[in-house]
Formats: sequence, structure tokens, C-alpha cells
Amino acid sequence: MTMEPTNPEPRRRARALGIPLGRYKTGKHNAITDVEGVLVGHATIIRGQGALRPGEGPVRTGVTAILPNEGNIFMERLIGGGFVLNGAGEVSGLTQVQEWGLIETPILLTNTMSVGAVSDAVARHMVERYPGIGDEHDVIIPVVGECDDSYLNDITGRHVKREHVEEAIRNAASGPVAEGAVGGGTGMVTCDFKGGIGTSSRKLPEVLGGYTLGVLVMSNFGKMHNLRMGGLPVGEVLAERFARMPHRENNYGSIIAVVATDAPLLPNQMNRLCKRVGLAIGRVGSYAAHGSGEIVVGFSTANVIPRRTRKMVYRAKILLDQRLDPLYEAVMDATEEAILNSMCMANEMEGVNGNFVPALPLDEVRHMVDALKPILAASKKRPPAPGMPPRATPEAAKPLPTVTVARARPTDVRGAEGMPFPTRPVGPEEPAEAPEAGEDSHGPGKSAT
Repeated sequence: MTMEPTNPEPRRRARALGIPLGRYKTGKHNAITDVEGVLVGHATIIRGQGALRPGEGPVRTGVTAILPNEGNIFMERLIGGGFVLNGAGEVSGLTQVQEWGLIETPILLTNTMSVGAVSDAVARHMVERYPGIGDEHDVIIPVVGECDDSYLNDITGRHVKREHVEEAIRNAASGPVAEGAVGGGTGMVTCDFKGGIGTSSRKLPEVLGGYTLGVLVMSNFGKMHNLRMGGLPVGEVLAERFARMPHRENNYGSIIAVVATDAPLLPNQMNRLCKRVGLAIGRVGSYAAHGSGEIVVGFSTANVIPRRTRKMVYRAKILLDQRLDPLYEAVMDATEEAILNSMCMANEMEGVNGNFVPALPLDEVRHMVDALKPILAASKKRPPAPGMPPRATPEAAKPLPTVTVARARPTDVRGAEGMPFPTRPVGPEEPAEAPEAGEDSHGPGKSAT
């Protein structure tokens, strides 16, 4: 049974409210699926209402599946990593991901008490597709993340079954991603408003590598008075209006974030990227409470590590560490927007024992943003791209000379570490320098070993 929301306010993504959400452009769908090869599917379970009857309902839960590499992640593994900000939560399989630096199973998100059932269902799914697991191939440990949806859901009833996991995997697709109270996010709460699944992406400009980065969150954390949206203290304003509303007690909640990018990263670089997700969670209003779990898992699609090969050495593209900063900024902005999207797209919901969670009042948020539009408009004047000459004089307006990265000498603009924009070509009386280690014709920010 699907419950119809009583609030008539149409749901809109955070960007539609005019909230300032960073300087980089989004991908086509503003979703983790903007990273080529990433698929997302949901299975949502909503039935029953009234008093809690353990094992029967009411049920407000589900499962979300993220399939890297178009679902062929077992045979064509990807570089992976992760980060734990506060560990009162679980992503099963993350220990091996961080040890090997590889992702080799789909990533599933569900409620706390269903981790075992979901892991078992993924294992069965994988063994049926790849019968050599445990014999010809090594065993697998599925990557399954969880949050506690017990405020709205009969969580001990463990209503997520194998068929729901199969449904989520079967439904996984590219393109737009359903957000809010869907899949694993069905029963989740964020800052005392309805939360759930949210996603966002960023596309770096070509001069910074042109890479795409996406984030998907299952958001279930926080208190209303701490909520910030685009830096605005929205929660403090709304807390007075909702002061008499019952809300969950003694449960700060958690958040699981999944990061995907096509930037060619090593496992340690992916770990560092995942750390910055924690900064974005704090930006929205989390202080990573004692009982909360802020856990991040990430992967890069740039290098495929085949399970079967006769080669002794694997050659991989690697992004220079000095080129990571734009990705750090992008992952923070995308995470913040993903969390806000999980709230903006979720309708109000009533769950077990009549527990009620309101939807974030979008019109009120929009009014707050509109009141600050003159200030925000002034901040939209973007600085020139790094390394570009100023436009104050006619001399500075001349185009840069044509020169490859490998032939350019280090300058104040392009250091020896590989920063962009070579501006000093080799003169006719000077011999061209040989490319430095890690620099070749792969273009700015890309190299091969």
C-alpha cells in the first residue's frame, strides 16, 4: 500500500530553490549516473499503518543498488576506497575494499537489520551469474551499507527479502535517479524532516581534467536546529515553527555516501577523496554524534582491473596528487547537494505507532533564499580560471603561445609538480626538455605508468 502525502506542495530538487551549491557545473542528470557505466535501482516497500506489530508492520523500508561498471563489476573490477568519520554504523565488505583497494561487487543500501539478508541475496545473485565463485575464483564479500529506519519502520521484522534485492538490481539503470523516500531511503529521516536517497554530480572544466564525479547518499542524520542549506541557517528558523512537533529521541541517525568518478585515482587517492565527504556532511549540519555512523565508499571507473589476465604487470592511468584539489571541492559540493536533494524530494510520512515526519517546507526555504538574493547575486561573479592572465591591459589579452605540457618549462604558473597552463615555450636556442616522469601525451592532469 502506498500512502499519499497530505501536503500539496510539489517537491523540487535543491537547485530549483536557488540555493548556492558551488561553482562547478553538474552533469546531464545531476546524479551519480552521470559517471559513465554507473547504474542505480531501487526496491521500495510501503505497507500497513497504525500500531507496531513486530514482524507484520507497518513497513517503510527498501533497498537501493549501485552497480559500477554496468553491472560487470566482478570480472572487471575497479579501484575503490572509503572513509569512516564515526563508526556507529556498518558497510559490510568495506574492510576488504580498503585493504585491496578494489570494488568487485555491487553496492547495496538498506536498513540496519537487513544487512545480512541483503548480503546473502547479493551473494546468491553473484554465484548464479558467476558459478566459479568459491572454486575457480575467490569468494566475495558484498558491499552493503545501512542506516536505522526504526522511527518509521518495523525494522526488527526484517522485511527486505531476496526478491527485493533482485528487483533493485534488475531495475538499475543509467539516467535520472529517483530520490527521497525510495529504496533504502524509504524510512529515513534527516534533521527531523523526511530524508532518504539523494544524488548529485559535478563536471570539472576541461582545463582541470574534464572529469565527472557523482555522489549518492542514504541520508538519515541530524537535528533540525543544526540544518544548514547553502550556508543558510534554515534549521534555526524552522525549529521555532516545528517546536511542538514530536520527533525521534535518542537516535541521531547516520548517513552512507557512495562516490563515483571517472578520474584515474589510486586507492589512497580515493580514500582521501572520501574523507572530504565528511566535510560536506558537516556543512549541512552534522556533528557526527556518538551514536551516528558517517561511512563513505568510493570507486573510480578510469582503470579496469581484469579478473582474468596472463599479464604480470598492470598499466594504469594515475592522476597527479597536485590535481586532486578540484575533485575535493567537487565532492564536497555534490555531497551537500545530494543530502539536500534527499530532503527536498521526500514527501511527509507516517510510520509505526503513528510516528510522523514532515516534509521540508520548500516554499519557506525559497523565501529565505530570495531574501538573500542581492547578496548571493554579488557572489556569482566567478574569478578567472587559475593561471589565466588578467585582462587589465591589451598585452595581457594576447592569446597564450601554443606549447605542450611536456615542452613547457616550469614557471610561476606551471610548477615542476605539474600544475596547469604552460606559458613559456622553449626558444629556438634552447633544447626541448624530455617529458618528466608521469607526463606524456595523455593531456592535462593525466598520465600513465
